[in-house]
Amino acid sequence: MIKVATDWKDYQIIATGDGQKLEKWGNLVLLRPDPQIIWKSDVPLESNKAINAKYIRSNQGGGRWEYKGNFPDNFTVERKGLKFSLKLMGFKHTGLFPEQAVNWDIMQKLIKDSGRQIKVLNLFAYTGGATVACAKAGAHVTHVDSAKAMVDRAKTNATLSGIPSDRIRYIVDDCNKFIAREIRRGNKYDAIIMDPPSYGRGAGGEVWKLEDCIFDLVKECAKTLSDKPLFFLINSYTTGLQPQVIDNLLRICLKNFGGTSQAYEVGLPSQDGVILPCGCSGLWKSKS
Repeated sequence: MIKVATDWKDYQIIATGDGQKLEKWGNLVLLRPDPQIIWKSDVPLESNKAINAKYIRSNQGGGRWEYKGNFPDNFTVERKGLKFSLKLMGFKHTGLFPEQAVNWDIMQKLIKDSGRQIKVLNLFAYTGGATVACAKAGAHVTHVDSAKAMVDRAKTNATLSGIPSDRIRYIVDDCNKFIAREIRRGNKYDAIIMDPPSYGRGAGGEVWKLEDCIFDLVKECAKTLSDKPLFFLINSYTTGLQPQVIDNLLRICLKNFGGTSQAYEVGLPSQDGVILPCGCSGLWKSKS
């Protein structure tokens, strides 16, 4: 099953092919590589004269952006009252994953329908797409990421989206260490979101490998859930990790809370008629 992110006015995929996607972000057109696109294009996407910037891969790994004309340092997109300040970053990123709008809508509805004040913990929270969505729905969010620059951009996105300053608590820290402290403090959350990387190293040289570490982290996070948890969402962009694996993790780690879980791919529609898969998510939610 795949859930497709719709209702974007400031973002769209124009065309796909030859390992690349042609996208429109507001008034800007970008060409970026995507490993999921293994089909050919009838017309080379690079021939599109509207392209403002394209990402060029390096044979040594990584790559660089190549610009056409005066490209802005920052640009803004909006969806359903959520506004995001973006910029072209290394490793082909813009600071936002538009396919996650699928999960923003789900979480906002769960928060609004709960009829109570919800405390959300967002781990590996990046530039705050999920944070801003949950806060906009009325939740109080603790936003945790180890990169200060990403946390600063999340603050900017919250301000742009009109989120009250007391609605979000920002933490620059290693997520594992933060969870260990929250357990000792006895702090509880009604909902947890995590978007862990496939691989990474902490400031102290700690190695994170998703296949080896994710189970223990989810198990520890379960200790911080309140007596009436609302949901637990895991996102993954790790190649080869099937949605059922995430569903199994949630079922095993949250079995004492009851509830139900499901896992699904997330994707984006393209004007050329394809649905582009963009990772997967697993969602556990309470029955009531």
